[in-house]
Amino acid sequence: QVYLVESGGGLVKAGDSLRLSCVASGATGTNYAMGWFRQTPGTERESVASISWSGSGTSYADPVKGRFTISRDNAKNTVYLQMTNLKPEDTAVYYCALEEDSGLVTMTRWEYDYWGQGTQVTVSS
Repeated sequence: QVYLVESGGGLVKAGDSLRLSCVASGATGTNYAMGWFRQTPGTERESVASISWSGSGTSYADPVKGRFTISRDNAKNTVYLQMTNLKPEDTAVYYCALEEDSGLVTMTRWEYDYWGQGTQVTVSS
């Protein structure tokens, strides 16, 4: 069984930065892609960023391009989301997800096999 645990969320002001972390356990021995998604009440969960197993492939949603950076440390089974120049519209619960079939970048929600419990990010204006 794979478990994902996110951390690093919080309350910040517009223009501030935050770094989210997600540690995966139980996934050793598999080549997996990782992704970050976010969700606000009453809306569907939307993709934010994805990174391939090797880390050489990344993809970002348009609203976060140039501000967010996804990275990973496979030795620590950890994926990060560095968020800069945060905006109030970035306020959401952020979830990390793991895709264990291809290990390739994907922004498609249903291609992910495991999900974390989420961490709240609130950006005040």
